[in-house]
Amino acid sequence: MHALDRFFMDVAAYREAFPGRPRILCFTNGVFDLLHPGHVQYLEEVRALGDHLVVGLNSDASVRRLKGPRRPIQDEWARARILLGLRSVDAVIRFEEDTPLRLITELQPDLLAKGGDYTPETVVGRQVVEAR
Repeated sequence: MHALDRFFMDVAAYREAFPGRPRILCFTNGVFDLLHPGHVQYLEEVRALGDHLVVGLNSDASVRRLKGPRRPIQDEWARARILLGLRSVDAVIRFEEDTPLRLITELQPDLLAKGGDYTPETVVGRQVVEAR
């Protein structure tokens, strides 16, 4: 399987490629424009908490809205390819919105992770996961 075969435009395509549900499905999201060692460590730590890690990736249009017209530095295909080159990342799903709330609602992960610069109150999708 080529790495980009695990880059999906929506949850339906992801579910078709990965039938069934992992015992513990982990999710995180971000722009991941300039991947650095902290990102790699973070993704490894999240993946260690479950059986499957899906990364929600902001689309190029979403990144421009959030970060300005000069971003992203790398397009969504390049960012996905880099993420999928990491052993810790099982799949990447692109989302067009500014937040991953719709994606989290459709995916229904068991575990939702964000970096240390977030508080529980500011994590988008927290209520969806806690309601499960």
